[in-house]
Amino acid sequence: MKKATQFIHAGAHPDPSTGAIMTPIYQTSTYVQEAPGVHKGYEYARSQNPTRFALEEALAVIEEGNFGLAFGSGVAATDAVMKLLKPGDEVIAANDMYGGTYRLFSKIYEKFGIVFHYVDMSLMGNIEAKINPNTKLIWAETPTNPLMNIADIKAIATLAKENKLLLCVDNTFASPALQNPLTLGADIVMHSATKYLGGHSDVIQGALVINDKALRDELYFIQKSCGAVPGPMDCFLVLRGIKTLGIRMERHSQNGEKIAHYLKAHPAVKKVYWPGFEDHPGHAIAKEQMKSFGGMISFELKNDSMEAARKLLSSTHLFSLAESLGGVESLINHPASMTHASIPREERIKNGLSDTLIRLSVGIEDADDLIADLEHAIQSAVNV
Repeated sequence: MKKATQFIHAGAHPDPSTGAIMTPIYQTSTYVQEAPGVHKGYEYARSQNPTRFALEEALAVIEEGNFGLAFGSGVAATDAVMKLLKPGDEVIAANDMYGGTYRLFSKIYEKFGIVFHYVDMSLMGNIEAKINPNTKLIWAETPTNPLMNIADIKAIATLAKENKLLLCVDNTFASPALQNPLTLGADIVMHSATKYLGGHSDVIQGALVINDKALRDELYFIQKSCGAVPGPMDCFLVLRGIKTLGIRMERHSQNGEKIAHYLKAHPAVKKVYWPGFEDHPGHAIAKEQMKSFGGMISFELKNDSMEAARKLLSSTHLFSLAESLGGVESLINHPASMTHASIPREERIKNGLSDTLIRLSVGIEDADDLIADLEHAIQSAVNV
């Protein structure tokens, strides 16, 4: 089944009682049993919910996996993966990653004895150098948030298997429409479904997709036991969002390409981070493992001052200044003070995330209108 068809039909089965084409919202906490232990496969909604199960089926299909699990947020999904580990285990993670993931690793799991090594995963040697007998997991993002670095999923998966390590890939920036890490050898794919999967900035949710049944069962036990599950209404919203994921990602990518080239040619812009450029260090790998390059872009002005950055950030009209990404509307973000503020400044600077970096989530509006909005904001910043 082709991707465009998957997005429409994955997890969608007419309701057996009414024939409703849309999955019903099963807003219930428990289920009546005919006798003790005799039921229709549903006992308690933390463990089982038909709306969530439909979503989890859809997640598995669109990520080319066997099993999907839905969580209350992307961080909750990440937390479930961390609970596979025990004190003394070590994790190799990307040094450029979502700030909430770094916060979870450094502020929560380090206290429980998990050791983290943060490396530039665009260079395989950096990963190999940190592998030791205690290493259990490689946590990768590609493209990374917010510097758009690219990791070679297939090469990292080969290295992980050679060393009997799990590889989890945060696929939030690409979405299943552009990249499928399980087909490249990853063991787990994580999504903040809040972003492109939901697509409308109206839901908080996370997801894991897995191929191995034993690993799925272990993560399902964690999901059920720890209880970080989404409600049925949120599952319905993500199911609805998935139906338009394919066409939305086409438009996000088209607009992203136009805006990336506009910014690169702008005399007031110093640098643009977008893997679609041929001179991007990870372009060849991105071209091989992604279907297109998406709508996430970061850039810096030549006037490398906080005053200019703040002026630009507060001068857009169509780009809303807000955290998050992946909605139909365009967003502009200041990572150093917003999404990545939990990362110590010295760590951010060391990894190339400057105080004046600006991140765009390019929506599906008319690209010419978005460019005009950015031009107005850039001119305002230039005139500071």
